[in-house]
Amino acid sequence: MGAVRPGIIRKWRLRPPPRRVAAVTAALVLAAAATACGGGGSAPTAAGGSVTATRNPVLPWSQLKPLADPRTYQGPTTATVADADITPVTTAPHPVLPASVTDNQGTKVTVRSVDRILALDLYGTLSATVYGLGLGGELVGRDQSTGFPEAAKLPVVTGSTHQLNAEAILKLHPTVLITDSTLGPWDVVLQMRSAGIPVVVVDAKRGIATVRPLVDQVAAALGVRAEGKLLGDRLDTQIAAEKAQIAKVVPAEPARRLRVEFLYVRGQAGVYYIFGQGSGADSLIDAVGGVDVATRAGIKGFSPLNAEALAKTRPDVIIMMTLGLQSVGGVDGALKLPGVAQTPAGRQRRIVDMSDYQVLSFGPLTAPVLDGLARALYAPGQDPATVPAGAR
Repeated sequence: MGAVRPGIIRKWRLRPPPRRVAAVTAALVLAAAATACGGGGSAPTAAGGSVTATRNPVLPWSQLKPLADPRTYQGPTTATVADADITPVTTAPHPVLPASVTDNQGTKVTVRSVDRILALDLYGTLSATVYGLGLGGELVGRDQSTGFPEAAKLPVVTGSTHQLNAEAILKLHPTVLITDSTLGPWDVVLQMRSAGIPVVVVDAKRGIATVRPLVDQVAAALGVRAEGKLLGDRLDTQIAAEKAQIAKVVPAEPARRLRVEFLYVRGQAGVYYIFGQGSGADSLIDAVGGVDVATRAGIKGFSPLNAEALAKTRPDVIIMMTLGLQSVGGVDGALKLPGVAQTPAGRQRRIVDMSDYQVLSFGPLTAPVLDGLARALYAPGQDPATVPAGAR
């Protein structure tokens, strides 16, 4: 596949055209910046920090002292998950095959073997979901964004440009390929189907509300609906429990609630965006009790970063991907971006960064991601693993 040049958005030719334009377009914005962020760990949704650092010491919430007014905190924070490992719901799944499904694009697909699975998307969600279903041992490759520790040794078949590589895929002899419309070009998908590989295209949208449906789609395609129900139930319970815990530390007074904005930046590519409604960032901010100022300002999907937009949104906290923050020179560099220094967040240096592998993946690690962000927002600096953003 040809490289995606920085700053250029390429639309993959899908059949039928995707309905969720905002989600797909936002994903393509991420892909457009990939080439300029060279190296295996530098792709837009690749990890900030090492994938082998699986556990971070955290205190129970009962030992933390949430800020009465989190708007007053000064300084950057890195949000971390307590454990980056994914625990499968079973070590002995029982696929019921052949499994016939109609995928998200209306294509009828029959999967007869799950011995060699590829699950590829821009966010790294699909491989993590397969692992959570207990079929991690059948994964034979991964996309650039899959960063959970157990997958570290799998060969990458998308490269730093987040494009499907037909030769790399065929070399692995997959018996099934699960993907979505965030990766392209579509000709490679057609080539895989022509080669006799069942290809199941699942939903490309990411958010708290899509976690369970995506599990169900992947489980159905792999013939493990029972395991899918177990994983879906577990994630529903974990997310609900985490949101309930977060609700206890969110200031009850509306005026003290944090105004939060998600910035996607890639300094090498000159790509700077505000993520708004439908981008996934809105779902994340809502789940941690923040006020999603981009959505309130009418920003849909993504919008180029500019001083006028930031002056309108006035965030108390800016969330960024770790590698994105590093790409602009850390917090000092971020404050030089248009309008950032003039926001309440900029004046307080209140930037929260989190691993690119995790922050918008919305898969089996959703609850730990919410927990890590909540600690960084409401009890910053109180966990042993918390360090100043950009210090790693």
